[in-house]
Amino acid sequence: MKLKLTKPIAFFDLETTGLNIASDRIIEISIIKLMPNGDKEIKTKLINPTIPIAKEAEAIHGISNNDVKDKATFKEVANEINDFIKDCDLGGYNSNRFDIPLLAEEFLRAGIDFDVASRNLVDVQNIFHKMEKRTLEAAYQFYCNKELKDAHSAEADTTATYEILEAQLEKYDELENDMEYLATFSRQTKNVDLLGRLVYNAKNIPVFNFGKHKGKSVKEVYEKEPGYYSWMMNGDFPLYTKKVLTEIINKIKADKGAQKELKFENKLSKLQEKFKK
Repeated sequence: MKLKLTKPIAFFDLETTGLNIASDRIIEISIIKLMPNGDKEIKTKLINPTIPIAKEAEAIHGISNNDVKDKATFKEVANEINDFIKDCDLGGYNSNRFDIPLLAEEFLRAGIDFDVASRNLVDVQNIFHKMEKRTLEAAYQFYCNKELKDAHSAEADTTATYEILEAQLEKYDELENDMEYLATFSRQTKNVDLLGRLVYNAKNIPVFNFGKHKGKSVKEVYEKEPGYYSWMMNGDFPLYTKKVLTEIINKIKADKGAQKELKFENKLSKLQEKFKK
């Protein structure tokens, strides 16, 4: 079943130096951009991460430090990649928890404010796990009846990912061929940041989703323990998490300032009325 698109969707996969969102880097990115008219564009790049590739990571994807030493850095290609996926929804395999957060980190390090608020994020792995609970290779075999050759090469994994989504739509009548629906269905939690350190609760209020303040609202924690915000900003948290947290804190400050101003205006108005009498 072909995807019904109202705007482009960019399926992508990353190969990286390791698995730490805050400190590891991209060494290969492959993007397949599907257009509403059926056209398809592919962009694949090796990238110099500027830090060593972990041996454990190299054992999986086969890309060595020597393979990328003469390639452009992410900062040098960031504008090109950003332009390529501009105004696109995003799709991937385990992308909500890893690829998108790590891509956002790279963009922020390059000085590009990469925002996902207006994008649908379709994670094929989450759909797969909700339906069948298997690996990417098994998913490809199960849904597409094909063997995934060159697994852990970014382009092969990316191609398999969007083919699996098309096959999932064919198989499950209850799935809607709509990117907003699929983004909602493939979401595990309603995240405020990309990695789920901050999530929205049932009342749509930002709350912490980890540590000693798990389940508490950001506003409550900031008012009772403002040092916790400073601890997070100085800690080993992703840049995107820090960016979103700062935006929430700034809004809290602005709201408090507006409340103080309103109280002052009300008090002043009452005094003026009193003097008039």
